[in-house]
Amino acid sequence: MRPSRLILRTEGACDFDPEHLLDVFREQRLRFISMLQGFGPDDWAGPTRCADWSAHDVVRHLCDCNAIPAAAVTNDQMLVVTAGYDPRITPRGWLAASADESTRATLSRFVATSEEAFALTRGWLAENRRLNVRLPYGPMDWTVLMLHGLWDSWIHERDVLLRQGIEHPTDGDATCYVTAYGIFLAAAVASMFGDQVQQKLKLGGDGGGAFDLDSRGGVTLTVNRVNTAGPPAAEVADALAGRAPVAAALGELPASSRAALSRLADFLNTPVGPSPT
Repeated sequence: MRPSRLILRTEGACDFDPEHLLDVFREQRLRFISMLQGFGPDDWAGPTRCADWSAHDVVRHLCDCNAIPAAAVTNDQMLVVTAGYDPRITPRGWLAASADESTRATLSRFVATSEEAFALTRGWLAENRRLNVRLPYGPMDWTVLMLHGLWDSWIHERDVLLRQGIEHPTDGDATCYVTAYGIFLAAAVASMFGDQVQQKLKLGGDGGGAFDLDSRGGVTLTVNRVNTAGPPAAEVADALAGRAPVAAALGELPASSRAALSRLADFLNTPVGPSPT
């Protein structure tokens, strides 16, 4: 059953069905694995929307991400910018450990570590586990970490498939979760710079609906799954993650709101320069 409503908050409890989220996340991962099983050497070596990363590099990165839930139990600072994490740099360092791995070994590891991560988090749900994890914008329940993981996995799946001219086999539930989290994350990053956004976004296509954003005094995003016209949700998710111009995807928003919601994309697309001397 598709989520008809969800609420994400930086202050206070979020309101969504984590069991359904894990079902959707696992289905997304299985679809991607099925696509990868048909890849040949040229596909694995092919470029993606991530500069300098081949499809093989992206999948190795997702294997690394599968270890994050278990690692967060003992290290809740691993995704904290002030503790040294930089999404433009840190994941590249993780790839060093699998630099010589074959594509066959990577795919096998991807399958195994994905199932391990889902089994772990399913167990946490069964035992009603309480665990806060520090995301870039603050401490959140571990279920939000899994929402972050779906967002990252879905975006990277598109990085691989769309760049190679392959249609992205997504579904409305995954697109809704990812778009909602992308808006929430972009607003949370904007709030770190002092930007506040109060905006109602109507998005169309699979995963679309009414996205009511208010980042005054903490970020709150309320999503209602209704049929409405507007920019396609998937294109908005892409833009907020830095894969397309935000101005084109959200051209009807006031300039100040577009600028605020572009903070994340601008950061992700900013080249990392040499350390100051």
